[in-house]
Amino acid sequence: MIGVYPGTFDPLTLGHYDIVERANKIFDELYVVIMHNNEKNTLFSTEERVDMAQNALKDFKKVKIECYSGLMVDYFNLKQADYIVRGLRAVSDFEYELQMALMNRSLESSVETLFLMTSQKYIFLSSSTVKAIASHNGDISKFVPPYVLGKITEKIKNLEE
Repeated sequence: MIGVYPGTFDPLTLGHYDIVERANKIFDELYVVIMHNNEKNTLFSTEERVDMAQNALKDFKKVKIECYSGLMVDYFNLKQADYIVRGLRAVSDFEYELQMALMNRSLESSVETLFLMTSQKYIFLSSSTVKAIASHNGDISKFVPPYVLGKITEKIKNLEE
C-alpha cells in the first residue's frame, strides 16, 4: 500500500513526525509531500522544507520526501497511491480536512483519505505556533526535531539581522 502525506510543513513539527511514524507502520511506501502553495506565506522555501524533512525523517526507510505544486489528486494518481494521510488535532481540523477529502474525492473518485489523530501530547502543536514562539526567542526544542530546531534558530537569527 502507498500513502501520501501532503502538507506545507513550515516547519515540520514533532506532531508531523508523530503522524509519519504511525503512518510508516501502515504503508509499504509513504510519500511526505512538501506542497508549494503560492497562497501561503512560508518562512522557509520549498527547498529548505524538503531539506528539513529529509533530515528529520531520514531513519524511516519506507518514507520518501518530494515536493509538489499541483492538485493532490494528480499526485495521488501519479504515485498510484491508496490513501492520502491527514493528521487531526481538533474539531476545527476535522471540518477543514473533511471538506478537502470530499473535494478530492469529487475530483477523483478513487481518492481515499485516512485520518490519524495526533498523539495527545501534540494536540496543541502547529507550525504557526512554533514560528510565533521562535520569533520571540522562546524555547521550541520540545516541539520540533533537533535538525529543524537548528534551521529555525538560524532563520530567525538571519531575519533579525
